[in-house]
Amino acid sequence: MLQKTPFSFDVSVWEFFWPLLTGACLVAAKPEGHKNSNYLVKLIIQQNITTLHFVPSMLQIFVQEQNLKNCHSLKRVICSGEALPFELQQRFFERLPWAELHNLYGHTEAAVDVTYWQCQRNSHLKQVPIGSPIANIQIYILDQRLQPVPIGVAGELHIGGVGLARGYLNRPKLTAEKFIPNPFDDNPNSRLYKTGDLAKWLPDGNIEYLGRIDFQVKIRGFRIELGEIETVLSKHPLVKENAVIVHNISEIDKRLSAYIAPRQEQAIENAKLRSFLIKRLPDYMIPQAFVMLETMPLTPNGKIDHRALEHISIDNYRLPEQNFVAPRDALELQLTKIWEDVLDISPIGVQDNFFELGGHSLLTVRLLTEIQQKLNKNLPLASLFEGANIEQLAKLIRRQTDSQDWSPLVAIQPSGSKPPFFCMPGSGGNVVYFYQLARHLGTEQPFYAL
Repeated sequence: MLQKTPFSFDVSVWEFFWPLLTGACLVAAKPEGHKNSNYLVKLIIQQNITTLHFVPSMLQIFVQEQNLKNCHSLKRVICSGEALPFELQQRFFERLPWAELHNLYGHTEAAVDVTYWQCQRNSHLKQVPIGSPIANIQIYILDQRLQPVPIGVAGELHIGGVGLARGYLNRPKLTAEKFIPNPFDDNPNSRLYKTGDLAKWLPDGNIEYLGRIDFQVKIRGFRIELGEIETVLSKHPLVKENAVIVHNISEIDKRLSAYIAPRQEQAIENAKLRSFLIKRLPDYMIPQAFVMLETMPLTPNGKIDHRALEHISIDNYRLPEQNFVAPRDALELQLTKIWEDVLDISPIGVQDNFFELGGHSLLTVRLLTEIQQKLNKNLPLASLFEGANIEQLAKLIRRQTDSQDWSPLVAIQPSGSKPPFFCMPGSGGNVVYFYQLARHLGTEQPFYAL
């Protein structure tokens, strides 16, 4: 058994005690050795290691080592601490076809691990389950009313059984919040631990992990699970690792940023990533920025360091494959200054797309107000859909004459006697907001909010 996990990480508990329970030999890696996959390969070969543990982020690096083919002694690898990507599972079996890969799930509050899954080389599943409960542990997936959810429906995973801690030392309020009375046990002292994890039951009785509930954010009225975006991104064949965070541009302007470590050395085209996500997610869940990294920053325990990502600056949100085109005349320069002020991004090229730069329904209103005040041009909302970049918007302004009667909204007359429609991306269907907006823009005709 190779002991390479820092003892401050709960996984080290079974690294220390499993050899004692089974009579195995424990080999300790040198300090900081767990971060050097080349050193680990040499140690495995030298010491005939049969068993070791990785968090997925570190396993991703380990399976890239050239001399992995010489680790013939390796019989099993345990993976836990983060969601195990399906592609990483497949890569593992390509490089180590003779070894077993086990996916464990658990929390320190429940004595480290509570479910297990032995990964399958030729599985028909496209996700790696976290499996089923270990002995003397009960798993419940419940809704907000603490009622069990049906198969295939997401809910919060709760843990019961002998593995639970009694609570948090000297923190009674947090203990009461997380360790709740067990509604499925007559014993008044029985507790369930609220994990904060989303999961669902699979038809075969195993469990699929879906992400963190506390990764939920609210942007322009939409509740978004960041883990859901990360899960979809991980299905892209060229994405090795990814993480999605929120950048607070201002108190009312929040934007999603995706950080990606690609499988290949060259960066993935952001337009293709965006197209990939648009087919699978609603528009308000599409990140405005895609940042390519050679490797993801990791915590001392080997997990993705989300706090470190917050400090990686994003100079602007323009797609790198787009050529930057500077303003070419006075009108384009004026529009560029307005866009940069509204979007809080600089520089902006005249061919950059407003919505791909982070623009949304609320910012469109502000943008058009700024254009009206500074350029004395009263443009309809339709103008931003007709010309989503500065170059096209400038052409629209040049075509406009003082005598033109612009409709303030995008009207689409459906068949029959129904009133006109108008819709705005990312509005969330807030009818009150639509009504106020319609009054503000000078129309009271009926509409449907889509």
